[in-house]
Amino acid sequence: MPERIVLLPGDGIGPEVAAVATEVLHALPVDVTVEEQLFGGAAIDATGSPLPDETLAAARGAHAVLLGAVGGPKWDGGGVRPEAGLLGLRQALDVYANIRPAVQGDVDLVVVRELVGGLYFGARGVRDDGTVFDTCEYHPDEIRRIVRRGFELAASRRGSLTSVDKANVLDTSRLWRRIVEELAPDYPGVELRHALVDSAAMDLVTNPERFDVIVTENMFGDILSDVAAAVTGGLGLAASASLGDTGPGIFEPVHGSAPDIAGTGAANPAAMLRSVALMLTHTFDRADLASEVERAVDSALVSTPTPDLGGSATTAEFARSVIACLEDAWTTTPS
Repeated sequence: MPERIVLLPGDGIGPEVAAVATEVLHALPVDVTVEEQLFGGAAIDATGSPLPDETLAAARGAHAVLLGAVGGPKWDGGGVRPEAGLLGLRQALDVYANIRPAVQGDVDLVVVRELVGGLYFGARGVRDDGTVFDTCEYHPDEIRRIVRRGFELAASRRGSLTSVDKANVLDTSRLWRRIVEELAPDYPGVELRHALVDSAAMDLVTNPERFDVIVTENMFGDILSDVAAAVTGGLGLAASASLGDTGPGIFEPVHGSAPDIAGTGAANPAAMLRSVALMLTHTFDRADLASEVERAVDSALVSTPTPDLGGSATTAEFARSVIACLEDAWTTTPS
């Protein structure tokens, strides 16, 4: 039986990079079916909801979810926003561990971000006096499971884990740090370091080579993973995997929907293809194919750069370059 992938093209350049992902997937020696569903702003326009019931049901029944991009100024005027669909999908699938690799030259780090708790999912509202509030809260079990992910990933890499918090100010961070310390003895081969979020951000900019795995809560992880992407090539090249303990993961590029270039053929699909590589590794246990996709993308970034990288290649030309590189590798590999 083929593996079932639900594709959520979304908005802006999402459908363009999603089409490239489908093209490359069908060029790989994997047995998959790709089922497209409405999501984000496109789903709001069609159904009134950024996450229609049909889309969520399809995602729950899939082996993996591949997402393009959501949002745009068209939906900024109030009412339901496309991003609400993304938060709802993450929560519904309980993909609590967001894995964000950042690799370039001597820098090789991974940010492990808690994804379904904290400030983004706490109580919020407006009081009678006009005060607006957002609540950050964490249950100890939510912290334990993401911290264990961080320790396990560090144990499989270079054995160094940096736990990032704001324990000098926040009660949630003090709980976070206590739980990290409780779990540390279970991983004697991992060197643990605590860092406050502001100093961690500074170190990411000035000395990113010192990091192996960073584990942190939702909002801090959102910010720090973008900083890590910026120092290793930019958001346009960054991929992510959002994983739970059961059910499908969500794999998506970090870049936004870039509505200003949508439809021009200038979108760079590298981050989407790197997300495909993460899917091959984490869902289909095909790290070998993931490495081939990564190498083909790296080759195309040099030989066929898109306008964001100073080149003139179109999205389609970049895709053809990636597929040609893959086919060349397969024909030259000794049997």
